[in-house]
Amino acid sequence: MADARSIGIFDSGIGGLPIAKQVRSFMPNENLIYLADTLHAPYGEKTEAYILERSLNITDYLLQRDVKAIVVACNTATLVSITALRERYPIPFIGVEPGLRPAALNTKTGVIGVLATAKTLTSQSFHDLAQRVAMGATVEIQPCPDLVLLVEALKLSDEEASATVQAYVQPLLDKGADTIILGCTHFTHLKTVIQKVAGETVNVISTEEAVAREVNRRLQQENLLSAQQTPGSTLLLTNSERSRFEQQVKTLWGKAAIDTF
Repeated sequence: MADARSIGIFDSGIGGLPIAKQVRSFMPNENLIYLADTLHAPYGEKTEAYILERSLNITDYLLQRDVKAIVVACNTATLVSITALRERYPIPFIGVEPGLRPAALNTKTGVIGVLATAKTLTSQSFHDLAQRVAMGATVEIQPCPDLVLLVEALKLSDEEASATVQAYVQPLLDKGADTIILGCTHFTHLKTVIQKVAGETVNVISTEEAVAREVNRRLQQENLLSAQQTPGSTLLLTNSERSRFEQQVKTLWGKAAIDTF
């Protein structure tokens, strides 16, 4: 049965926008509600209990808006919260995990670098994932506390970001990494700079396309795809300064309906 309800997507800020874009690209007729929890960002510096509480509160809010599925478009929130969300709510949840499996399949040196928040890298879920799918590769981790702040401030150019990116990427290169995983959705906005700093021989992996494919697959599986033949609507929400969010959206998305919650 066709389902015209919206797909909910949330992140601590604008990091999940590339995932929302890919979902829109794969499913142009679906209605989307994107929620940026910017008032409580960044999640990477918060306790697991706090992140879980935010994830539960956001889910309750999105369900009040009658969403049919929720994309947890944040690596940290996925690792901390998605199991509890799936146990508590009767709708599909699609999360974001670092792309360790494709990295393990593609590395030639046997060394994989991961750029992520400290909360992601120290979580038991990440440790278990690395042990399960790394296939013998060495996984070198690099916490990047400043990159989320760069993205939220729209400092995305070579001139503004390359020095900070270099400080995080170079230690991974020095350890022999030929594959670098962007283990935080915010970092996708810096992928061009990261690739330039790492060099053309290094494979930089982000996961937004894989997540969008999984959203499409799950909705098909659950008979939740929309049957409407016209382009779906997109609503972008923030709980922080609206003017700042409008500028971020204008830069990273383009024209869109914006509101606060």
